[in-house]
Amino acid sequence: KKYKPDILIHFAAESHVDRSIDQPLDFVQTNVVGTVTILEAALIYWNQSQNKKFKLLHISTDEVFGSLGNDGLFTEQTPYNPNSPYSASKASSDHFVRAWCKTYGLPSIITNCSNNYGPYQFPEKLIPLIIANCIDEKALPIYGEGLNIRDWLFVNDHCDAIMTVIKKGRIGETYNIGGNNEIRNIDIVNKIC
Repeated sequence: KKYKPDILIHFAAESHVDRSIDQPLDFVQTNVVGTVTILEAALIYWNQSQNKKFKLLHISTDEVFGSLGNDGLFTEQTPYNPNSPYSASKASSDHFVRAWCKTYGLPSIITNCSNNYGPYQFPEKLIPLIIANCIDEKALPIYGEGLNIRDWLFVNDHCDAIMTVIKKGRIGETYNIGGNNEIRNIDIVNKIC
């Protein structure tokens, strides 16, 4: 009420897949219950303020679509196929945002982005972890044989895409944001080395 925002961008999430396997309820609490809490607050604000410019932008992940194959990429038509508690919690939050848009008319947009990398990234993520371990001459942890394929998106490019969606995105739509940098994890590790 105090700041009367025109847009609410919902970035908040637990986002580490491995930790979601060990502590799934933390991910449900933050990613699902937290999102519904934000939706309820946004709906109350929107209804009370009658701000016709207001919209909610929900930042999600391409993990909701499952795993990439050896070729191809995710599109807005790719069906949901979450494979971890993290991706299931984010898929659920996407569905709640869509439901609040359809049921209550809350003006909302969803984005599903690929794996971000860049400065100040949390050190448990693949790229900063491998860099830090190389510098410290520690073992390089690789999940399985490192054959999982991920699309990598530089954080500044993601920010530019978010601004584009804010300015040009349509209410009720979902937009995939990727970097066209699909690469196996083992190849990322080799490049860093």
